[in-house]
Amino acid sequence: MKFETKVIHAGIEPDPSTGAIMTPIYQTSTYVQDAPGKHKGYEYARTQNPTRTVLEKNLAALENGTDAICFASGLAAMDAVLKLLEPGDEIISTFELYGGSYRLMTQIFAKYGIIAHFIDLNDKSSLRNHINEKTKLIWIETPTNPMLSVLDIKYICSIAKKTGILTCVDSTFATPYLQRPIDLGADMVHHSATKYLAGHSDVILGAVITNSNELSDRLHYIQNASGAIPGPQDCFLTLRGIKTLHLRVQRACDNAMEIAAFLKKNRKIDRVFYPGFKDAHNHLVAKRQMSHYGAMISFTLKSDTKRAANKVLSRTKLFSLAESLGGVESLIGHPATMTHASIPKKDRLSIGLTDSLIRLSIGVEHVDDLIADLKSAIS
Repeated sequence: MKFETKVIHAGIEPDPSTGAIMTPIYQTSTYVQDAPGKHKGYEYARTQNPTRTVLEKNLAALENGTDAICFASGLAAMDAVLKLLEPGDEIISTFELYGGSYRLMTQIFAKYGIIAHFIDLNDKSSLRNHINEKTKLIWIETPTNPMLSVLDIKYICSIAKKTGILTCVDSTFATPYLQRPIDLGADMVHHSATKYLAGHSDVILGAVITNSNELSDRLHYIQNASGAIPGPQDCFLTLRGIKTLHLRVQRACDNAMEIAAFLKKNRKIDRVFYPGFKDAHNHLVAKRQMSHYGAMISFTLKSDTKRAANKVLSRTKLFSLAESLGGVESLIGHPATMTHASIPKKDRLSIGLTDSLIRLSIGVEHVDDLIADLKSAIS
């Protein structure tokens, strides 16, 4: 199937008992057994739920993976991946990272002897120099949040495979519509499905898609043993959102391209971070790796202060000031005090995440209205 057909049909069948075309919400905690151990494939809803099963099959198909494992949030999904490691193991990750991911590695798993090293994953020599016998996982986020850097998935995964290191790509910003990391050599793909996959700002859900039965079995075990599962209603809403994923993301990407061009010409803007620009770092990697450049944009003001940023943030009418991203509505945010507040200021500044940096999640409204809203707020 082509991708646009997969989002609607892959892993999804009409309900066998009624013929319902939409996957039912199996709102149950347990299942009746004919005899001890004799059941219809479902025993207890923490372990299995039919609505969740359909979502997992659908996500696996979209990423060309072996299986998918769904969790209560994107961070719960990441937590499960990190639980594949043992005390003393080490992680290599990008220094441009979502604040919650950084916090989980440095404040939670570091307590149990799992150490993360944050480096420039675009620096090939730095990557090679940081790999040692304790390195067990490379956590790749691309495009990065909020600097929109693009990492070369194929290259990083090829280095990892030579040394037997697992790779997991946080592909939340891209979605499987724009890039499919397993096809590029990744062992796992991570999504905060809260964002583009569900797409309507009404769900919290995470997922990991794997390239092997061995990894999926281990993650399903962790899913059941730790219990951070999504409810059937959230699985249903995510399935419903995925049906229009290609339409929503394409429209948002088209809007973002025009808005990025507008911002780049604005005299009050200092820098615009958008991988679609020909002069953007790793633009050629993005062109080769992604089918489009995404719908996220970040920019800094020439007046590089939090006060200047707050003026813009408070003046938009269509761009809502809120955390998160990937919904049909456009959002504006201030990473330094919102999504990345858990990262020390000196580390934020070292990657260019200044107090005036503003992040946009471009929605599916008419692009002329969005540009007019930004123009008014900035001027």
